[in-house]
Amino acid sequence: MRAFCAFRSPELYCFSKVNFTTTRTQLSFPAKLFYCQAKFADSEIDGSFNLKVVSPTLLAAEREEAKAVLTLFLKKQGLSNSIASRTINKSDHFIDHLIATLHSIHKSRYLVGRELTTLEIRDALIPYLESLMEEHGNIIVDVVENFPNPPVKEKTVVPVSQPIRTLDSKKLKAMARVSEIDPAGKLRPHVLYLIELGMDLEQIKGITQRFPAFAYYSLEGKIKPVVEFLLDLGVPKSDIPTILNKRPQLCGISLSENLIPTMTFLENLGVDKKQWAKVIYRFPALLTHSRQKVKTTVEFLCEMGLSAESIGKILTRSPNIISYSVEDKLRPTAEYFLSLGVDVAVLLHRCPQTFGLSIEANLKPVTEFFLERGYSIEEIGTMISRYGALYTFSLSENLIPKWEFFLTMDYPKSELVKFPQYFGYSLEERIKPRVARVKEFGVSLLLNQVLSLSYSDFENALNKKMKKMLSNKDKSCSSDDLRSDNVP
Repeated sequence: MRAFCAFRSPELYCFSKVNFTTTRTQLSFPAKLFYCQAKFADSEIDGSFNLKVVSPTLLAAEREEAKAVLTLFLKKQGLSNSIASRTINKSDHFIDHLIATLHSIHKSRYLVGRELTTLEIRDALIPYLESLMEEHGNIIVDVVENFPNPPVKEKTVVPVSQPIRTLDSKKLKAMARVSEIDPAGKLRPHVLYLIELGMDLEQIKGITQRFPAFAYYSLEGKIKPVVEFLLDLGVPKSDIPTILNKRPQLCGISLSENLIPTMTFLENLGVDKKQWAKVIYRFPALLTHSRQKVKTTVEFLCEMGLSAESIGKILTRSPNIISYSVEDKLRPTAEYFLSLGVDVAVLLHRCPQTFGLSIEANLKPVTEFFLERGYSIEEIGTMISRYGALYTFSLSENLIPKWEFFLTMDYPKSELVKFPQYFGYSLEERIKPRVARVKEFGVSLLLNQVLSLSYSDFENALNKKMKKMLSNKDKSCSSDDLRSDNVP
């Protein structure tokens, strides 16, 4: 699940690299404003979660994943390996905060014993880190190291002729605008409207700080029409704050000239119009990409052999594939999987998020792992074709420990070719308890039956096996008795 990936999109990593050779001075930073950032930028979740439902082993693995994501993020901002490592070593509280945020977002997954993939962890944490970067700029290191205390302001060393600004004046004016109180003691109409939708003032400030133009959008002319349009599509009112947080630019786009024509264009490409509420919630930026960008991606998918129907399903289930660069990401990844004998069209249809992984950091190490354990290229190709998420798991925290346990289970290696989904189940919460139960009964089941069946079906399968085994034993005993009786 290592998250060292080369994923980029027009929305991600848009910040210029920062010169961190700086001098410091304490920034007067209200604690309330900083603490509001402890909420996840895209989900409005406060990070609370009962860690007792997560095993210590999984917690340790997730800490490493969070460190990997944070390290990669800091390096992409221009930090050297050594500085990024030192920052990570000083950031235990911030790492704990990232883990708590992850658990809050994916609570339901943990409750059923499903581990998160690298992509899921990365996609949950990177938007939050980006929102902090947009807000704090070149003091991001202080934000991370001093969490949850207010950060220290970094002053970039610049020529004397250039003015040194503590905060961008446009952002300051925009934030002041959304906080203004009229003579009657009320906030601006559009701010009150957003609060009625379920947002709070600090969240609105956070959006404004990242996207100052949001403060100047009129209620009747921009915000309300878009919100009502989303509600008419079936978007739950409770999802509106998350969508606006992810993509406040939606409110600045004309419904008649841009949003509706873009949706019609995407529907013609196969996006299920009945699923727009889910599509927009997953990736609201889809509606702000240019038609040319969408066409380029769709042409690539056609080139890979996908039908129009399959393309429509991909755009519906994983709309963020539009954000991947065709030439820098999608095509090289497709060529790599083709070299393994994988049907790329099938993989794209089943698990398009795999194409957001880094070839060098994610794909090749997993391939080498299975080659070293005696699997052929053809078998590896079969495994990834059957279970596209296989390449999203961490070697050290997932594949290796599960492989080592698999060796104790008396199955042939070919069983993993038949059922690579084994690596997607929790070792502590699912695999070990089920295997122990099978041994308790003294029977044998296919690996697929051991893990994929519901609890009741699993117990039924065990009981049937037990009855069959006892019946065969009785028949064998009866046959032996008959042979004994016939002996002169």
